Amino acid sequence: MREWYFEYEIQVNRPGLLGDIASLLGMLRVNIVTINGVDQGRRGMLLRAEHDVQLERFEQIVSTIETIAVKKFREPKLRDILAVRHGRYIQRDADDRKTFRFVRDELGLLVDFMAEIFKQEGHKLVGLRGMPRVGKTESIVAASVSANKKWIFLSSTMIKQTVRNQLMGDEHNANNIFILDGIVTRRSGDERHLQLVREMMRMPTIKVVEHPDMFVQQSEYSIEDFDYIIELRHHPEEKITYEVLEKNHFMGDQNQADMFGGFNF
Repeated sequence: MREWYFEYEIQVNRPGLLGDIASLLGMLRVNIVTINGVDQGRRGMLLRAEHDVQLERFEQIVSTIETIAVKKFREPKLRDILAVRHGRYIQRDADDRKTFRFVRDELGLLVDFMAEIFKQEGHKLVGLRGMPRVGKTESIVAASVSANKKWIFLSSTMIKQTVRNQLMGDEHNANNIFILDGIVTRRSGDERHLQLVREMMRMPTIKVVEHPDMFVQQSEYSIEDFDYIIELRHHPEEKITYEVLEKNHFMGDQNQADMFGGFNF
């Protein structure tokens, strides 16, 4: 079975238009897997057929219908699948095509997006930018659960500051999701932790780095090494500033040292 993505823009919104397209697909024995509005005046469909010729014939016929304009007809990309599923496209940076933007109200879409990335095999390096308490770590964990993957914190401030310098047992499994806080790792003076991070970077597995811009400072890595950069904001106009982030981490370090001390193991 072959899946294809079909998106069209309505030129003349007449009654029965969708029914005519569905009937044409039925006559060609092409199944509609999912259908949804993906933008104002646009509909997207995930189609499935046993033979390529069925899809080719549909494309030839549908392109002659004057009441619609075919916008996309291709093998489905991740953004296509999520657009049909959620009814809108993920916002993508016009200049940097690997940067995707979300706001806190779109956490469900963000989790779905990351879960699809986490289901992929091999090395993927994901950077996640965002201010405190916007839902970065929680989204990563939720996406790991959705992808049925185990998550491992190499460094974090989610509950207490955590800096790992070794892995145990099945934590070495390449099927795990490795999460680290770029600010905590950059400021760590533990050479064993830094060596563990280097080892993880060489493994063919999924790595997620919060605050990637801070992580690459004074390191052998660069932003170009990342396969995806995700930006999460409370609202679209929010600026992500690292002065506030570093201050929050510094205050957190002091409070944790005064109360309990951080985890380092």
